[in-house]
Amino acid sequence: MSFDGYNREFFLFLQNQVLAMKWLNTLAGKFLVAVGVDISSRLGGSLQFFIFDAVKISILLSALIFFISYIQSYFPPERTKRILGHFNGVTANTLSALLGTVTPFCSRSSIPLFIGFTSAGLPVGVTFSFLTTTSVR
Repeated sequence: MSFDGYNREFFLFLQNQVLAMKWLNTLAGKFLVAVGVDISSRLGGSLQFFIFDAVKISILLSALIFFISYIQSYFPPERTKRILGHFNGVTANTLSALLGTVTPFCSRSSIPLFIGFTSAGLPVGVTFSFLTTTSVR
């Protein structure tokens, strides 16, 4: 087998077992069979899908929340204000919107930040870009 064959096998494994979590679907099916549920029936297939999907979503949400929280820990309000103060125009609006998506502020805490940003001298458009992206989540 050539090097390309190993790459293909690796990426197929990555796609099927890691990203698609087929191992979890198999595990849910084995669990239901061990309990005595026929997974070839409609009810058994539905139960297998429900268990698989509920656990998969819980794993993905937990991982996503962990990584986003880790990223957000590097963006306190003072740092966000300092970063946004260095840019002008479309660049400032774009960066403000991007920072609004990764900062840990909800709509209740982003309004005082909005007021603080405008009183600190940041342009209103930049602060509105930040405010709209924090309020959308």
